[in-house]
Amino acid sequence: MESTISPKKYRAMYRLLDRVNPVPYDCGTLCGAACCSCADLDSEEPQMGMYLYPGEEKLFTMEEDWLHWSVENVDDYDFPMSWYGDIHFVTCLNGPHCPRKQRPLQCRFFPLAPHIDQNDVLHLICNDLDLPYACPLIEEKMELTPEFIKATYTVWKHLIRDPYIYDLVVYDSSYRDEDWIEYLI
Repeated sequence: MESTISPKKYRAMYRLLDRVNPVPYDCGTLCGAACCSCADLDSEEPQMGMYLYPGEEKLFTMEEDWLHWSVENVDDYDFPMSWYGDIHFVTCLNGPHCPRKQRPLQCRFFPLAPHIDQNDVLHLICNDLDLPYACPLIEEKMELTPEFIKATYTVWKHLIRDPYIYDLVVYDSSYRDEDWIEYLI
């Protein structure tokens, strides 16, 4: 699966998101950095990690000492029908002490998620996935900085120009009941 997003465009997205944070302080102080907790790779439990967006893996050498890499076949997981081949999954090995400027996009977006409504309009919502931890930003519906929301929305507007990423957002959005969604933008 070949992305239409070049490494140069991904780097520009990373730089934009480097300038903003969900709140004006380290939100990890609220929960002990639960979303960045180190994974026990010897455990039988599901690993906390994330899939990289198509083409995002090109920003990495795949030999980073702070990430554990696996290559998964999309047919073995829940991805849109248009997706094929392999996708990269990374697990942070020394969170919450990763090189912040190298964090994947999913780390940078959290706790926001994209949603495309029935009129094909992009919105941002708080992450609605079942998580193995409680995020105070989500649980307490804490106010996020407008700069963070705006930058995240801008990046998503660019990301969904890629047909595979667009399909992923539409696919994920199709599982939500729009009557219960609270749009942030």
